[in-house]
Amino acid sequence: MKRTRGLLLSLAAFSLALGAGTSKSPVLVELFTSEGCSDCPAADRLLEQLDQSQPIPGAQIIVLSEHVDYWDRLGWRDPFSSHFFSERQQDYARRFRLDSVYTPQMVVDGTTEFVGSDGGRALSAIAAAAKANKATIALEYLSGTRVRVEVDPLPGHGSDVYLAVVERAGASQVLRGENRGRHLHHVAIVRRVEALGKCSGRAPFVKQIAVEEAGNAKFRLVAFVQDGGDGPVRGAAVLDATDSR
Repeated sequence: MKRTRGLLLSLAAFSLALGAGTSKSPVLVELFTSEGCSDCPAADRLLEQLDQSQPIPGAQIIVLSEHVDYWDRLGWRDPFSSHFFSERQQDYARRFRLDSVYTPQMVVDGTTEFVGSDGGRALSAIAAAAKANKATIALEYLSGTRVRVEVDPLPGHGSDVYLAVVERAGASQVLRGENRGRHLHHVAIVRRVEALGKCSGRAPFVKQIAVEEAGNAKFRLVAFVQDGGDGPVRGAAVLDATDSR
């Protein structure tokens, strides 16, 4: 824990010069995790530190905690788990040519994967991803539960546009399995991901959608654009309830 915090602080200090005077580039950081995995709490803590401390000045780190369900049969059912995230991780495993899936796994902007508790790898991957050109995404509340998503044209790409509904935080008292007796805390828990359509290089992508959780202080919304569903992330944006009214 102390080593991870030290890595965060040291790279944050190093990157002050890199980020000074520049606008922040959104970087999507996905963590595939499970309450049934004894190695995952350290990665959960790292994700929370990245979310709260934002240690790379040139980056807006947008984190997603995606709880897989394949650990559920091994003694403890993670209440935040979904088979959707297991399938999403499988897609990444095929693209990265991994022999198998594993937890904790962190994926940065859909381009780099590594063990999710490795603070040094996380910081270097985020710093590198922040240098890439990103699509401009506007995400705003309208009225009631209506949300508007707009993505500028992406020349040469037919990328997919997604909206993730994200619970800001959650916790469990684990009664069985590898983490038995532990109180686990999580941030940015993805509850569902909705595919909104494809954007092109010819015209902006614009869509309005009703989101039940819109404006609820317990949730935030994350829009992101990704090639092929499991390819590079071309841009991302986050909207908190405090941004709405």
